[in-house]
Amino acid sequence: MTATHFDIVGSFLRPERLKQARADRQAGNISAQDLTDVENQEIADLVQKEVQVGLKTVTDGEFRRSYWHLDTFWGFDGIKHTHQEHGYQFHGVETRNDPAQVEGKIKFNPNHPDLQAFRYLQSVVQDYPGITARQSIPSPAQLYAELVRGPENIAAVQKYYPNHQDLVHDIGTAYRDLILALYEAGCRDVKLDDCTWGMLADHDFWKLMTDQAEDIEQLQQEYVAFNNAALVDLPADLRTSTHVCRGNYASTWAAQGGYQPVDKTLFNKENVENYYLEFDDKRSGDFQPLAEVPDTKNVVLGLVTSKRPELEKPETLKERVKEASQYVDLDRLGLSTQCGFASTEEGNHLTEDQQWDKIKLVIETANQIWPATKED
Repeated sequence: MTATHFDIVGSFLRPERLKQARADRQAGNISAQDLTDVENQEIADLVQKEVQVGLKTVTDGEFRRSYWHLDTFWGFDGIKHTHQEHGYQFHGVETRNDPAQVEGKIKFNPNHPDLQAFRYLQSVVQDYPGITARQSIPSPAQLYAELVRGPENIAAVQKYYPNHQDLVHDIGTAYRDLILALYEAGCRDVKLDDCTWGMLADHDFWKLMTDQAEDIEQLQQEYVAFNNAALVDLPADLRTSTHVCRGNYASTWAAQGGYQPVDKTLFNKENVENYYLEFDDKRSGDFQPLAEVPDTKNVVLGLVTSKRPELEKPETLKERVKEASQYVDLDRLGLSTQCGFASTEEGNHLTEDQQWDKIKLVIETANQIWPATKED
């Protein structure tokens, strides 16, 4: 676990000033440096708010990203930003149509935007003793799922990677190099955000994403192979985790289904220490799959939804934590929001005040469940 039993997933609603600056930059009305200056100030303000509310692990809110995943993909050599006919299909809504596609051999770029972003975050966090800066990145499996999304992307993969194992190797190496570069920049907490397992829980959705009716067991082994290829021989003091959800865009979702179809592989074979798991409503199923979590691993329960402004009742959250503790010891559990508040720059349908109310609810409830975590 972290030093406390409460946590966040990472993305925050974009302030209006930041949204305007991004629009102005796209229109050519301000320079790239002007946008960076606005991002820097808004991130510094955000970190101050995170610390003031009581968080011990903070993020930059993903304020420099348009998407939770694609910006990271585009930052690798060998991957380009393209446009397809359709975006991602969510429940009743479609996203922008900005995919990533292979255009050469995949490699880590020392100027990767996530590395640059973390360096600034770390410089801000140094002013707050005892606070840890976390870097969230989409998982290698998520990149693979993107690169085989649709016939154009599949054709590009086959052109540059006729040997599948070469693709596993290059994606794993590119990610490992990024993680090690983050570590050298001072990062001691890396989280892999990963919707692929949520897709596999929903037969219709993973079939749509992969454009093929592959065997679910085969896909699980492929996904864990991609992720573990990046998690080899990492520093012992680097905290690794993964966040699993079923899509988060404009308060909507993409997939549904419990963890049962993937629990054995996800919890036993992926080489991370901590799991942030979506459990905010019935779409995520029950807690029984947590019985597969080894005693050496921890689970942060995403019981507070980031999709709706209504606050959950603390007593209900306590009861659900108690129920989950039948499968994972209470001291290895934590509480968080189910996802970020703005996985894309559009953000979910709630206000910034409501966002902070959600985080306060997480912290206050966790302090009641695990009193030792409460600060004097």
